[in-house]
Amino acid sequence: MANIKLAYASSTAIPITLASLASSATAGREGTASDNGTNLYIDALVQVKVKLQTGTPVNDKAVYIYVYGSEDGTTYTDNASGTDAAITLRDPPVMALLGAISCPDSGALTYESQPMSVAQAFGGILPRKWGIVVRNYTGVAFSATEGDHSAKYTGVYFTSN
Repeated sequence: MANIKLAYASSTAIPITLASLASSATAGREGTASDNGTNLYIDALVQVKVKLQTGTPVNDKAVYIYVYGSEDGTTYTDNASGTDAAITLRDPPVMALLGAISCPDSGALTYESQPMSVAQAFGGILPRKWGIVVRNYTGVAFSATEGDHSAKYTGVYFTSN
């Protein structure tokens, strides 16, 4: 009798330009959409790393990560385009909140999120295509060095042996 087990794919970078992202209540940056049509993952665990410039966080002292999706592979949630681009979110956003990174301390510090489940944000099912939006609401811009930031995901699937 076969055993069904959870398995993890290799970590995959999410193309998103985060250098110098300003703090804003509505402006953010969307990453390029990931296509789940081939791999057919049951979930994707997303992790985002950011570094703030020198300064003291204010406002919510947080970076918000939203997720957008597409059931047909071409039309995305809210006004997302599926590409690495600037985006203006509605207030409140019409996207699911994937998670937040608390940024409570002064200084040019680096913060990394917990792994966050994309399927959970969509009620348990990973859509055909999906992507993330990062909104900085710390009162401090992100570091101007692109290498200080990253976004990645790991596909989750079942295997049998």
